[in-house]
Amino acid sequence: MNFADMQSLCQTLPGSERDVKWGDAECHCVAGKMYAIFGLEHTPPRRLSIKVDAERFLELTDQPGIEPAPYLARYHWVMLTTDCPLPGDAIATLIRESHRLIVAKLPAKQRRLLTQAVSEGA
Repeated sequence: MNFADMQSLCQTLPGSERDVKWGDAECHCVAGKMYAIFGLEHTPPRRLSIKVDAERFLELTDQPGIEPAPYLARYHWVMLTTDCPLPGDAIATLIRESHRLIVAKLPAKQRRLLTQAVSEGA
């Protein structure tokens, strides 16, 4: 899975919005909360930072190509680089899980509105 595929996946997730922050980061957010951050640098290695479940943080950061995300590691964010050995479907699952973790922390009213918008769109 290349970075364009990962960015496209983010755009398909419920309530996802794209924004450029800090001049060099493409952020994908739901209800204003980030769940995926793509480094916009065009020289390898490209980087993707996502939130992971606290129980998986150490397991993931023990693998090559995955490290604690700068400034966000204390909140259980990891940074994947282009030399990350995970297969595409595993990366897609991590992106979806990051989205789910952020949605789960939203206030109940926002979660209901998001769920309602998804069901009306289906």
